[in-house]
Amino acid sequence: MSEQHIVILLAHGSSDPKWCETFEKLAAPTIAAVPDSIVAYMELAEPSMASIVANAVKQGCNQFTVMPLFLAVGRHLRKDVPEMISAMESEHGVKINLAPPVGENPQLGIAIRAVVEETLKSSRAGRS
Repeated sequence: MSEQHIVILLAHGSSDPKWCETFEKLAAPTIAAVPDSIVAYMELAEPSMASIVANAVKQGCNQFTVMPLFLAVGRHLRKDVPEMISAMESEHGVKINLAPPVGENPQLGIAIRAVVEETLKSSRAGRS
């Protein structure tokens, strides 16, 4: 059996499908470039992180990395998500690595700057 490693791009989740579409579009370049990566939701939407892990385990996967699509560590990343991960590790006998949230990576700040600069440039062009 090959060592499959699933990368879970974890978003909070919402009952609003348009909210979820935003994260799916945001994750699309990663999903296209990183094998075995997928968006999952902590709550309120599907697929859930738990269902992704359970289905992957059935297919022989035992390694996971959860990349939180959160800006900062708050209660969910300090308490809720680690508790969910611990329960899944115990239930399925797998290892799930919780990465820092994307908001802690300086590259996100650079991307935000680029979006702001582009927005200002478009706004100024519209006034000419």
